[in-house]
Amino acid sequence: MNRLILPLILPSLVAGAYAELSLEPLGTARNGDPASLFDASAAEIVKFDSATNQMYVVNGSADALDIFDVSTPTAPSLVRSVDLSELGNPNSVDVFSRGHRTRVAVAVGAPSKADRGHVVFLNGEGDLLDTVEVGYLPDMLTFNENGTMVVVANEGEPTDDYAVDPEGSISIIRIRGNRYHHREITFGGLTADDVEGVRISGPEGTTIAQDLEPEYVAISGQHAFVTCQENNAVIKINLTERRIAAVLPLGTIDHSKLGHALDVSDKDDAIRIANWPIQGLFMPDGIAAYRARDGRRTQTYFVTANEGDAREWGDYTDEARIKSLNLDPSAFPLAETLQLDAHLGRLAAITTEGDIDGDGDYDELYSFGTRSFSIFDENGTLVFDSGDLLETYIATHYPEDFNGAHDESDSFDSRSDAKGPEPETVTLGEIDGHTYAFIALERFSGIAVFDITNPHSVTMSGFGLNRDFSVSFDEDHLENFGAAGDLGPEGLDFVSAKDSPTGQPLLIVANEVSGTTTLYQISVTE
Repeated sequence: MNRLILPLILPSLVAGAYAELSLEPLGTARNGDPASLFDASAAEIVKFDSATNQMYVVNGSADALDIFDVSTPTAPSLVRSVDLSELGNPNSVDVFSRGHRTRVAVAVGAPSKADRGHVVFLNGEGDLLDTVEVGYLPDMLTFNENGTMVVVANEGEPTDDYAVDPEGSISIIRIRGNRYHHREITFGGLTADDVEGVRISGPEGTTIAQDLEPEYVAISGQHAFVTCQENNAVIKINLTERRIAAVLPLGTIDHSKLGHALDVSDKDDAIRIANWPIQGLFMPDGIAAYRARDGRRTQTYFVTANEGDAREWGDYTDEARIKSLNLDPSAFPLAETLQLDAHLGRLAAITTEGDIDGDGDYDELYSFGTRSFSIFDENGTLVFDSGDLLETYIATHYPEDFNGAHDESDSFDSRSDAKGPEPETVTLGEIDGHTYAFIALERFSGIAVFDITNPHSVTMSGFGLNRDFSVSFDEDHLENFGAAGDLGPEGLDFVSAKDSPTGQPLLIVANEVSGTTTLYQISVTE
């Protein structure tokens, strides 16, 4: 098949002299037959413990926490699978060790979203230490830097039929010896002024506290930064005072501007990365935070993977294809052409945004996510955005599989109408004095690596892919699925050389579609 590939020029971000970082797969773990793990969320989030040389993997398929021995990274072995099904569905895990003592925290959502979830504390062997009730749908958690606190994002999603919409919240669990003290930061006291610029968009009658849905947590010093993906915002938490310091609206990216192009159609059988009159909401899923020099001072920055996400609960949805929208003729005089399938017509748009004058048609167009990763300062000011680099890189280096799906082969261009390669999450690691960001591209199944030591001067350093596009499979034909490699990276964990069983830095990737968890050895060359 002959496919159109328009001329592509990589941005200057990847040009010039920079350290090249390579990812070499060492070994892969899975708990089950490959076909049985297909798209079952059998490997979602992973954390490594240097005290035991074990990795802890959230297995959503079995409602369990899988513990693997990775003393020999080329041959991970399952030690134990901790059944958590009596409490509900595990969503996240983190580990903290001091000396030879390991403490594991697991966020477990209740079987019904209308009920509160729990954080389960285990020792390194997987034995129960304690259970703490938290908010509704604890989706992610992380220890602070000295292990005295766990911060939990309680997403508070509606039930599938939208009969109940619990309030989102943030839990802080303080740890003193074997005692756990829980405080919940709620949003009931927030006013419209407090969330100015934040996307509050639920159905009529939804309160601010119900609409805010914490997703992911990063900690730097005495502050936590919590993404609220659907709200296009980050909540900054003062951990010392255990209160909200600020609710930071993230704004938009203008895809009509140079450097922010995107491919918007899955029906043109082409790579066509171009500028279009739409605004992208960042809507980050994963977030990480770090300290970096800014002139003479050091300050905190947070890094976001700008996935985007729609709301679809019961009969409610905030997503529609642009060809189905009534566009304002003054704002879009060429609407008929613009709404063709080969142009903007197929792109998923946000239906709650864009009717500026309230007359029932759309004066502006907004889309989910920005297909990029970004760096913001601690006050929410955008410092860097990768723009169309991720999509352009894939188009240049993997043109036959551009914007493909993670759950089937031969899916060229099939994700262009949605969120493209779909940046899912990010983790950071320091190597030889440089800070690197590892960005998981969920649909394409690759890992992009950037040197972000200077947030104002970012360079691309490498790209990792452990997927074999030549292996044919789909949900009805899984006989060769195990040979396809890693699909759908959902969780990342960086292991420093000091903590690594190989003496070299590692990246561990949990892949929810293939159900695999792979350890990569990281090498850097100048």
